[in-house]
Amino acid sequence: MTDERKNTRHKKAMEKQKANVDASIRAADTERGVGILLTGNGKGKSSSAFGMVMRALGYGYKVGVIQFIKGEQLSGEEIYLRDHCPEVDFYQMGTGFTWDTQDRSADIEAAQRTWEQATAMLSNPAFHLVVLDELTYMLAFDYLPEAEVLAALAGRPEAQSVVVTGRGGGKPLQDLMDTVSEIKEIKHAYNNGIKARRGVDY
Repeated sequence: MTDERKNTRHKKAMEKQKANVDASIRAADTERGVGILLTGNGKGKSSSAFGMVMRALGYGYKVGVIQFIKGEQLSGEEIYLRDHCPEVDFYQMGTGFTWDTQDRSADIEAAQRTWEQATAMLSNPAFHLVVLDELTYMLAFDYLPEAEVLAALAGRPEAQSVVVTGRGGGKPLQDLMDTVSEIKEIKHAYNNGIKARRGVDY
């Protein structure tokens, strides 16, 4: 096939793709906040959520970040947000991973205290974006009532977007959210004996 024919075929394909994209853009005419669930067993759920934090900050929006599970080991995102982004309200449950604490009663109390911080953000229209990192584990372990969590997510201010991360989460949560992305693990360096890398993994 000659270059001219390749170029002609490419141009026709791109014209068709542009028409499809333009039609989709025209059809999306509802203006409101969105609910996003980032789930799956692959690496990158929290990283994606923090990418959206940076995106919102670029437009000068107010952001809230709640981290369940994490909190004993410092992370790069925590250091940066605390030092450079006073417009971000950042709260961590602070107990670390549940398999480390091995204390269900204490974890439930910590989860409930943390959820109080989350509900305050979810009811405050000043927040353009709220990230609930690892919230799905609180549902999976029955640390928080699923109905209460779903009601708070559904009842948030109309213009507010929320991002929930973590494995699983259950069908009711998936049904509620507008966008659900599953990150699948193909391979992971840790499984080959490579240590977690500061500035990449945490």
